[in-house]
Amino acid sequence: MIVLITGATSGIGKSCAEFFSKKGYKTILIGRRKKR
Repeated sequence: MIVLITGATSGIGKSCAEFFSKKGYKTILIGRRKKR
C-alpha cells in the first residue's frame, strides 16, 4: 500500500510518516522544509 502524507516535516504529519514507514508502507512525503 502507498500512503501520501502532507505536512511531513513536523507534528502529526511527521508522526504519521514514521508510523507508516515502520509498518512497511511505501510513503510519499510532502513538506515545506527540505532540511527536515
